[in-house]
Amino acid sequence: MKLLAPAFRRSAAAVLALLLAAPAARAFVDDALSFAYEAANPYAERGWIIREDAWGGDLGAGDKKRVAAQLFRGNSYMFFLATDVDNASLRVNIYDAQGNLAESKSWQRGRFAYAEIKPRSTGTYNVIVEVTSSPEERTGWALVYGFQRK
Repeated sequence: MKLLAPAFRRSAAAVLALLLAAPAARAFVDDALSFAYEAANPYAERGWIIREDAWGGDLGAGDKKRVAAQLFRGNSYMFFLATDVDNASLRVNIYDAQGNLAESKSWQRGRFAYAEIKPRSTGTYNVIVEVTSSPEERTGWALVYGFQRK
């Protein structure tokens, strides 16, 4: 049996390290996603349709991420942002195409944040997620949304 070349062994080790780290990164967002759906659940029980579409990632404290969402006049929408990091604080805000704050309600409670909107017009809205503080260098987050026709 031939011995593997040192460069191949290093490459194989690097690939293996990435493969082993990937499940941990997915778990980071999966746990946050579970919390986001948990926050949305009471609204689903009241007739809101919670979509399976979700966004997620990780941010440093003070960092923001823009998520574009196509919203339709006549519906009401709720966005739920969550993390699995204890003592982290989050914020979510919704802006119209002109950059104006467009939500009608919002709140932040530790690892959860929420914003609601009933768009005045159909269009693309910018949902801004932010980790306002965290004990971790990077904080996993997930955003889910629901709607109701009114």
